[in-house]
Amino acid sequence: MLWVKAFHIVFVASWFAGLFYLPRIFVNLAMVPPGPSPERDRLLLMARKLLRFTTLLAVPALGLGLWLWLAYGIGRGSGWMHAKLAVVVLTVGYHHVCARMLRRFEADQEQRGHVWFRWFNEAPVLMMVAAVVLVVVKPF
Repeated sequence: MLWVKAFHIVFVASWFAGLFYLPRIFVNLAMVPPGPSPERDRLLLMARKLLRFTTLLAVPALGLGLWLWLAYGIGRGSGWMHAKLAVVVLTVGYHHVCARMLRRFEADQEQRGHVWFRWFNEAPVLMMVAAVVLVVVKPF
């Protein structure tokens, strides 16, 4: 089970790395004037590839987490585990929202400015901090 836990941590950290960087690409996309340009095309290509790779990392992260939860029965009935699962649901939702935003950028329909995306980029940091604190400290 230690192998499962180790790979779960690696995949979660890698998944979050993608979620940290993808909105940074959105910041740059929001700063490019609308319409076709080589810069916009390059940023969209980077975002598509990163989203695909990040999604591939999320699947084993979630699967291994589920395996650990079912095998160990970790935190069943504990408040910290319910809160952590809520953070996981928020993270999956954030990932989904990033995919929708990319589709809007590809269709040249995204209207938010770069400042909004700079704030949006902070959400995964808060989610990761919350998840780590909940798992390590188990405050309730």
